[in-house]
Amino acid sequence: MIKVYTANTPNGIKIPIVLEELGVEYELTKLDLGNKDQKTAEFLAISPNGRIPAIVDEDVQDEQGKPLTIFESGAILLYLAEKYGALLGESAVDRVRALEWLFFQMGGVGPMFGQLSFFSSTDVYPSKNAVVRFRVESHRLASVLEARLNSNAWLAGAHYTIADIANYGWLHYAEGVGIELQEYPKLRAWREAIDARMSVARALRRVDNPDSHFVDSMVAAALQA
Repeated sequence: MIKVYTANTPNGIKIPIVLEELGVEYELTKLDLGNKDQKTAEFLAISPNGRIPAIVDEDVQDEQGKPLTIFESGAILLYLAEKYGALLGESAVDRVRALEWLFFQMGGVGPMFGQLSFFSSTDVYPSKNAVVRFRVESHRLASVLEARLNSNAWLAGAHYTIADIANYGWLHYAEGVGIELQEYPKLRAWREAIDARMSVARALRRVDNPDSHFVDSMVAAALQA
């Protein structure tokens, strides 16, 4: 059994989506980030960085003979894709492309969109320069995705992979951070195609993730880290 610890954030929705895509049974525990559930001793034993998502794979033992714990969404996505032999394309080149765009999200889209959301939505640490900086960079990253999708159905190429799931976690909420996708028609069509997947709809229902909650949950998590 895979146990998932998550919340209704862009990173938080990725793991339920991948598990629904894989058809894997899992147990989901939703954490209240505003209540600092992610800082409890019990959760820190699973995720030392005190961030969601995290999983426990009860069918695999770690180096101490305990159920395997994994934190960081990119590591979890890759672990699950490799364990179940899916969502990494069909060739070695597909796998490389999937990893490229997975890490593109980890190093670029997530951090930049997250900072844009935070500085645009809170007056606790107002900074016009920060908002401009992160908005410009977020649009640049969206343009990179647009260019990739201009000649490919999916980010890794011909096949839907964990790279799409990782980036979708953030692009699903693009308007919530001020990125209007009408400027990026290929990216918008890509998002709509993922929106339409039944596995994605099931995952979002399980996480209970209304779009309007995104900014509040991200700001609360940042302020109470």
